[in-house]
Amino acid sequence: MSPGVKLRVAVLLSGSGTNLQAIINQVESGKLDIDIVGVVSDNPDALGLERAHKACLETVVVDFTSFTSRDKFDTELELALSRLEPDLVVLAGYMRILATPVVNKYRGRMLNIHPSLLPGYTGLDTYSRVLDAGEKWHGTTVHYVIPELDAGPTILQYRIRIGPDDTEAKLRERVQTGEYSIYSKVIGWIAEGRLELRDGSVVMDGKEIDAAIIEDEA
Repeated sequence: MSPGVKLRVAVLLSGSGTNLQAIINQVESGKLDIDIVGVVSDNPDALGLERAHKACLETVVVDFTSFTSRDKFDTELELALSRLEPDLVVLAGYMRILATPVVNKYRGRMLNIHPSLLPGYTGLDTYSRVLDAGEKWHGTTVHYVIPELDAGPTILQYRIRIGPDDTEAKLRERVQTGEYSIYSKVIGWIAEGRLELRDGSVVMDGKEIDAAIIEDEA
């Protein structure tokens, strides 16, 4: 970014917006120097919209249920994002697979956070699946978005060791604590010009990284 120009960030969400709230908190505390230009949701009842309103952020609802076809929804969603003119699109609990043209338009400028140590456990229900499999580790991953689900280049992972007393609820709480920290951290790296996607590879401080940076639970 040019000196004095803040990174313009649009947030896409479907639900409670806890990751959005964590980002808002970082901005309001002065720890994250970005401009959240709007919050877009496919769900008019999303609690995340209320969080956005309380923070005086622009909100846009593109209600999936009001469209007669997926193509019409995708077109309107792309228009909603375009009107916000974001430098970066952040998926924060957005529960619908994005159309390939939308993803390609923002390739290298769209992030997601997924509750697993990717490439393992893509998709839903990761907490129950890792417990059922007897895994020793779980966590969450910030990655660039590509058309393939949860398959984009990974940037930063928060890793926790699964304990004998961990339940699905306990595991989710521990992982989400890490989510709230590392998502803002990655957004900050981009805002500072330290991180980019170059020719499909993650470049940090001018050097290509072959695997996600790992941050272990304290």
